[in-house]
Amino acid sequence: MVDAKLRTWIYALICLLIFLKAEGYFVDITYVESAVAKGAVCLDGSPPAYHLSPGFGSGVNNWLVHIEGGGWCNNVTTCLARKSTRLGSSRQMVKQIAFSGILNNRQTFNPDFYNWNKVKVRYCDGSSFTGDVKRVNPTTNLHYRGARVWLAVMEDLLARGMSKAENAFLSGCSAGGLTSILHCDNFRALLPLGTRVKCLSDAGYFISLKDITGTEHIKAFFNDVVTTHGSAQNLPSSCTSRLTPSMCFFPQNMVQKIRTPLFILNAAYDSWQIKNILVPGVADPQGTWHDCKLDIQQCSSSQLQIMQGFRTQFLNALAGFGSSSSTGMFINSCYAHCQSEMQETWLSSNSPVLEKIPIAKAVGDWFYDRIAFQKIDCPYPCDSTCHNHIFEDNSEA
Repeated sequence: MVDAKLRTWIYALICLLIFLKAEGYFVDITYVESAVAKGAVCLDGSPPAYHLSPGFGSGVNNWLVHIEGGGWCNNVTTCLARKSTRLGSSRQMVKQIAFSGILNNRQTFNPDFYNWNKVKVRYCDGSSFTGDVKRVNPTTNLHYRGARVWLAVMEDLLARGMSKAENAFLSGCSAGGLTSILHCDNFRALLPLGTRVKCLSDAGYFISLKDITGTEHIKAFFNDVVTTHGSAQNLPSSCTSRLTPSMCFFPQNMVQKIRTPLFILNAAYDSWQIKNILVPGVADPQGTWHDCKLDIQQCSSSQLQIMQGFRTQFLNALAGFGSSSSTGMFINSCYAHCQSEMQETWLSSNSPVLEKIPIAKAVGDWFYDRIAFQKIDCPYPCDSTCHNHIFEDNSEA
């Protein structure tokens, strides 16, 4: 028994070492303790946090700031549940996390950003860093302070050297990808005029559409998020001057007004959006879509037809975004969500490609103005390079 346990432990250690050598490395957490006095805190009142891997060589004055994803909480009940997790409290966050993909520090795996100062900002406010409600209910002790957290973390990074950045890149995944869109121009405004500043949204282009029952579920959900967190004042005024604030949580309603160069990386069959916007659990009480949502290869022909309709609406929501040469797009026809954080999809021997170009090269070429990149894939199932997500049966739908 001991030998078996020892072998298992040794095997796990070897796997970890192989991962660290080939694909990633661990980075310690930094708590922004000074933010607490400013009221810039997580849902539970704990200080915000990030992980910083210092730049080296020619990258010492370049900064990549990547925002963690993790959905949103839309009312007291869901925010209370979130408060006791890493998505609502820095006290619940692990002390180290693995950096890979766009955060990798090896040139082979991340040729354009490997030696930059690389930051992963932890997400603990539940509003994509937009909330700011001054009063704290003593009964719940919930702090809706995402916008303050954003500013406190950015001020801390500026003091650590980002104020001298030659190149700065704001990126994020999922709810963090939405953050990189919502705060793109704000990020630009914090940095010197001579700094090259651009933004990347990975799986953050959430679209407004009806679910399979004809209900506008996501619109109501985002309205609750904006109302609960008091987000209206921190959403782009170019949008809120025209539309109700909650509609400005949808990138399609405000990307055309963003002045800072922006790259949209997204799967046209975004697995999170299929599972939570097109077919949320409440829209499928009989579980007809259960197997399809877990694995696109299990979808029936009629379900695939509906998903093709989702792709059409997604592309329609992108219309007009790529009209500027400063914008970039990598829209592949995969069943996936977030492709910049994992090495296998960012850059590897079999990573997804569009016209033979992997994501890392497309983004790097665009950032450095080497080659413009605005590509949209053919419909599913034409792309054999996809890493389609297959979910566990007990995964959240």
